Amino acid sequence: MLFAVILTIGTTVISCKDYLDVVPDNTATIDHAFRNRHEAEKFLYGCFSFLPNHADPASNPALLGGDEVWYIDPANIVSPILWNIAKGNQGTNSPYANYWASHQDGYDLRGGKALFTALSDCNIFLDNIYKPKDLDDYERDWWIAEVTFLKAFYHFYLFRMYGPIPLIRENLPISASSDEVRRYREPVDDVVNYIVELLDASIENLPMEILDVTSDLGRPTKATALALKAQVLTLAASPLFNGNTDYVNIVDNKGRQLFPQEYRPEKWQRAADALKEAIDVAHEAGHELFDFRTIPFSNNLSDYTILAMQVRGAVTERWNKEIIWGESNVNPDPLQRICFPAWNPNQNSGGIGKSYAPTLQVVEQFYTYNGVPIEEDKEWVGINLMDLRTGSSSHRYYIREGFQTINLHFYREARFYGAITFDGGTFYGNGRTNSDTDMWHTPMKGLDPGGGVAPTERYSSTGYLCKKLTHYLTSVPEANSSITCYRYAFPIIRLADLYLMYAEVLNEVKATPDAEVYEYIDLVRARTGLEEVVESWQAHSLNPDKPSTKEGMREIIRRERLNELAFEGSRFWDLRRWKLAEEYMNRPIRGLNIVGQTAADFYQVKEVYSPTFTKKDYLWPIRQSVLLKNTNLVQNLGW
Repeated sequence: MLFAVILTIGTTVISCKDYLDVVPDNTATIDHAFRNRHEAEKFLYGCFSFLPNHADPASNPALLGGDEVWYIDPANIVSPILWNIAKGNQGTNSPYANYWASHQDGYDLRGGKALFTALSDCNIFLDNIYKPKDLDDYERDWWIAEVTFLKAFYHFYLFRMYGPIPLIRENLPISASSDEVRRYREPVDDVVNYIVELLDASIENLPMEILDVTSDLGRPTKATALALKAQVLTLAASPLFNGNTDYVNIVDNKGRQLFPQEYRPEKWQRAADALKEAIDVAHEAGHELFDFRTIPFSNNLSDYTILAMQVRGAVTERWNKEIIWGESNVNPDPLQRICFPAWNPNQNSGGIGKSYAPTLQVVEQFYTYNGVPIEEDKEWVGINLMDLRTGSSSHRYYIREGFQTINLHFYREARFYGAITFDGGTFYGNGRTNSDTDMWHTPMKGLDPGGGVAPTERYSSTGYLCKKLTHYLTSVPEANSSITCYRYAFPIIRLADLYLMYAEVLNEVKATPDAEVYEYIDLVRARTGLEEVVESWQAHSLNPDKPSTKEGMREIIRRERLNELAFEGSRFWDLRRWKLAEEYMNRPIRGLNIVGQTAADFYQVKEVYSPTFTKKDYLWPIRQSVLLKNTNLVQNLGW
């Protein structure tokens, strides 16, 4: 696959390491890089090579940097470096996931990438792509659109992390003065408008769909650009950037206030318009919610298994129609390895990481089978979630029959069973795919092969594992831990994300929620067998009128996003843009007593860690050495 080799090719392209924020005086080298179509294509791949590695927990802070999962140190298979963000160890001397960088800085990016070099390279490409004489106009226009999209995305990625950023509209000439080289951070609204401007420019010449599925999957389309535009505008309308007075004192030496202090409701309408267009074009391009019933052997499976596999399949089924943009240049195998359980002692020898552990607060977060939060469900009043209960034949598709576990694991929504590996729970896959009458059951207690703290570099710190990110065809033999991972394209944007974003912004635009708001959240719920929002709350909730108010519906939509998009990296950014990270990330990280050998001992709730999140943590710090070099930059709040 063409984009699977981008990283290898990109390391050989001169642009990736030699061209920085100022164009060097070596036009002969640039002329060589664009002397023909072949050389120009290599430069194009170099521009793509800077894409952040969404499927890599050592590169994507959203996978290990929050409260959704907890990790271990030392860890096998995947580095725990970005887990330091969740533990409150971020700093200004050498920030973790340092994406505010260029290759000239010459220091460890600690999981980040040099996105300012990426932007410089994009500009070099756009300035010189007219030179190859053997490149036809159609392909030239397509490549220009792609690099313009990349330029927008790299600005967006920096904006989401740092807020106001310098806009690299064009590279500075070699004759630029020292004052010109010291770029300024631009105000939030200017940054947003420029990103949107780039995306609008890219859309015309991006394809409606990728036709060469063998070579080109992973390249942006019109739907990708429109979805990113909607995401940018939704972020700009959200509380973090829309009238956030916490940043009133972030003013540069020109006297410009970098964060808008006035709340502007029209930003929500702008986001709503963008989302409607993105969804319409996605539908036109053939995107639709994934349905596991399209898998050839699904007719051998029960409805229970199919419902649990709906969202797991939406994430891991390679290039299914729900994925609007997926990552094809980073192998998700290490991520699958740290999610995979062990069923016997032989599987503890090294191939399986079993250390990507959902926290208890996330386990509790999923709905009951009634489609409402467990703390709101009338049927759960007075029930102790940690009391023991034995699985019966009626639960056999989700819990081993005759197995003793806790109330918390019974009668939950299907997404819970598709996302969470728990003690005694079923596991569809690992070589048993033609039927669900003999599924694996996961042992997680202290003396079980999949439980305890042995081996010390591969164990679950909470007593749970993430099932959702493992493909059902990924498997490991019973005799050893030689795991065979089925490779998939990690979703960057999928259609359900757009539906829930649209419901969110419509709820903010309207005085009270109406049928249009409910429509898009109900489409997502129906896929996993849940009743519509209004019906679920009226029938089962202690607060039956909650969906009828803007505030109540806002809370419902947010919870729906946390459940639907769990473990995909969305929660990390959503909690920040909603300004709720201080609430969530100051709660103790809880799990089960992983060394407990009996059910009574194992199901004791333990505090695993006590994190600290303050206002400064909403945005990344700019490295101190960068501020010393460029006195026109102002540091983010609290750093």
